[in-house]
Order: sequence, then C-alpha cells, then structure tokens
Amino acid sequence: MSLDSVTDDIREQARARAEEIRDEAEAEAEEIIAEAEADAESIRSERQDEVERQIDQERDQKLSSANLEAKQKRLATRRELLQQVRADVEDALTDLDSDTREELTRELLSAAATEFEDVDTAEVYGRAGDADLLESLAGEFDGFEYGGEIDCLGGVVVESDASRVRVDNTFDSVLEDVWEDSLREISADLFDEEQ
Repeated sequence: MSLDSVTDDIREQARARAEEIRDEAEAEAEEIIAEAEADAESIRSERQDEVERQIDQERDQKLSSANLEAKQKRLATRRELLQQVRADVEDALTDLDSDTREELTRELLSAAATEFEDVDTAEVYGRAGDADLLESLAGEFDGFEYGGEIDCLGGVVVESDASRVRVDNTFDSVLEDVWEDSLREISADLFDEEQ
C-alpha cells in the first residue's frame, strides 16, 4: 500500500469518525434541547400552577374579607335597629297616658310592698314627673311615704333603712328583664328569621 492510499484511508476514517462524532453531538444536543424544553415546560407549568394557586388564594382571601365586612355591617345594622326599637319602647313608656301610668305604677308599688310587710316605714322613689302620683299612691300603704326622685322612666324604687331592703320595680328594670328574655324573639321578628 502506498503512502497516499494510507493517507486517504486515514482521512476517510477521520471523516467517518468526525461524522460519527458530529452525529453523536447532534443527537446529544437534540437530547439536551428536548430535556431543556421539557424542563422549561415543567417549570412553566409549575409557575402557572403556582400563579393560579396564588390567584385562587388571593380571591378566597378577598371573598372572605368581603364576607366578614358584610357580616359586620349586618350586625352593626341589627344592633342599631335593636337600639332604635329599645329607644322607641322607652319613649312609649315615658309618654304613657296618665291612667295607664297610674295603673302600672300602682301594680309595681303593690308588688314591691309585699317585701316590706314587717317594716314600719318605707320610702318610695320614682320619676320626677310622677311625684304627685307617687305621693298619692304611697299614702295607700301603711308606713310608706314619698322619698324623692330618681332617674328612671317610671315605676318605683322602695327601700327601708330598718330592713336594708331595696326593691327596684322601675319601668327600666322591668323593661330590662323583658328585653333580655325577649331579645331573640324581637330580633327574629325584626329580621324575618326562624327561631
């Protein structure tokens, strides 16, 4: 074999080897590119899922916050309406006609008097506007006398120093008891709720 043919064989082998290396490099490059594209797609998908989760979380937080704010406003409105109803009842008690006021005050004084049966004297207190009525009603009970005014809607407070007994039968205390006992029912009626 001649030197030229050996050189040609070596060149041919080098070309074949170079072609083989180039094919391997291209296959490896294609594999790397495919892996990179798969990784990029996976990262893009993960980021998209993360963004969607974040959007869902923010939406849920805003919805929850809006629901809480709406609930607080409803409760505040309920409270205001209940306070207005209570104020209206107090106004109605203050504005009772004289016959009704006398009848109710007499009943409250009579109920209080049962606590003072063993006492020689007791003082009756009430609303300033009811002074004449209270003086008159106190005279109907032995040992009772008008003691002065207190801040209330009406009714009586009867007390005796001798027995250290004090009975609060004011419209205020009766209203408070009725209000507490009936608040759920009042609220249900006002806001059309099932009890």
